[in-house]
Amino acid sequence: MNYLPEFLIVALAHFLAVISPGPDFVLITRNSLIYSRKSGIYSAIGLGLGILVHVIYSLVGIGLVISQSILLFTIIKFLGAGYLIYIGFKSLTSHSSKVVNIKEEQRKDLTKFQALRMGFITNVTNPKATLFFLSLFSVVISPSTPNFIKVLYGLEMSLVTCLWFIFVAILFSHNIIKSRVNKIQNLSSKFMGAILIALGVKLALSSHK
Repeated sequence: MNYLPEFLIVALAHFLAVISPGPDFVLITRNSLIYSRKSGIYSAIGLGLGILVHVIYSLVGIGLVISQSILLFTIIKFLGAGYLIYIGFKSLTSHSSKVVNIKEEQRKDLTKFQALRMGFITNVTNPKATLFFLSLFSVVISPSTPNFIKVLYGLEMSLVTCLWFIFVAILFSHNIIKSRVNKIQNLSSKFMGAILIALGVKLALSSHK
């Protein structure tokens, strides 16, 4: 069987979902602007690793259980919403009112693990991603497709997610963009925080359907 047509459909559907603005995009933008390119890149890698979690439980059928259980879906939903609101609140309550010098900025930067963890948790606790991958593996991908082919699909989606958000991190951590944002650092930090909180509230109020 030729799996190329199926692969192209999966790749296109996933790419359109990845580039759509959401919590992942706001997180990478925030970490790249407020912290550093390194933080943005490692957060992007965390997002890519989070994709593998969705793929794994979709393959073993846990995704179906989650989608059918209002309790499990609600738990994941509120965990994800709470985490977004927490990150947003930290941005809102930051007290940097002027441009910091390079040494201070580096001292306050996220560690590689912190950035990786932030991206991973943000992606894994997003119930919208759960439903997306469930529909992808149950509707778009044929049941007769071998598991090793599905694993390849998953690796491709993880890699594309990682590369896209690395690109976003590099873009928003560019000196020209960052220098302009640094002029209104306090305002931009609070703006990103407000968006994350709004996304968290929206996620918390979203329905199971």
